Amino acid sequence: MKPATVKAIKNELSAYAFISPFLIIFALFIIIPVAAAIGLSFTYFNTIQAPRFIGFENFVNLITQDNAFMMYILPNTFKFALLVGPGGYALSFWLAWLLAQIPRKSRTLLTLAIYSPSLTAAVAMAVIWLVIFSGNASGYLNHFLMNLAFINEPVQWTQSPHYLMPIMVVVTLWNSMGVGFLAMLAGILNINSEMYEAGYIDGIKNRLQEVWYITIPSMKPQMLFGAVMAVVGTFQAGAIGVQLSGANPTPQNAGQLMINHIEDYGFLRYEMGYASAVSVVLLIIVYGFSKLCWRLFGDKD
Repeated sequence: MKPATVKAIKNELSAYAFISPFLIIFALFIIIPVAAAIGLSFTYFNTIQAPRFIGFENFVNLITQDNAFMMYILPNTFKFALLVGPGGYALSFWLAWLLAQIPRKSRTLLTLAIYSPSLTAAVAMAVIWLVIFSGNASGYLNHFLMNLAFINEPVQWTQSPHYLMPIMVVVTLWNSMGVGFLAMLAGILNINSEMYEAGYIDGIKNRLQEVWYITIPSMKPQMLFGAVMAVVGTFQAGAIGVQLSGANPTPQNAGQLMINHIEDYGFLRYEMGYASAVSVVLLIIVYGFSKLCWRLFGDKD
């Protein structure tokens, strides 16, 4: 074997040795659990008896027999994702762009203030918002509206099927300024100012054209990262409905999402095979949205 070939093999092995800790952890906590979920989705498994292979029965039942899934959970999931995902993404970009226009010290303080809600644990976040949306007269929102004579008696905000979903959307948007927001801010701040000067020489006339023709094309990697994080964060945020209402399923399934359905069947009914089938469907949906983000913001080359 030629010395150059031996050196190339050694370099290759050295590279694998450096990334081996990541590969081991990734395999243990991502690949194996996903493979196990896919395998269990084709079985009947109640955590007591051994899994029994039943083919596609769980998926067929999910589509044809699970009325709650088709009537409430799937529409709720898409409604929640379409409101929170693009809404939170656009809000993150808008706030990042606004912060990039102000002096550095003010920008640092405001960035910390906007980012801090995403550092808060979900349980603590629910407690804070439950004080506002409490169903008795001492709840901040009820107290405020009753003082203004808009309502005569307290409203059960988090127990009402009419208000639960809008409250979930508001709370999740408030908490959506995470790492995607920071990535967008970093991307905007790293754009060369000479590009804007060149753009105005070439005919750009206002700030909207500046954002469309220079800012967004110059920070596509950060836009892609923010989009993927928004997709993943949106589907992970489904637990907020259970935390606000205190029940799983939520009242009349008004705030029930796919992740709540997985918890319901997996940890309350112990139907792990069926819960795995729902999780596989959720995984496919998240993968589909991630591919869409890649097509919108990924490198075409």
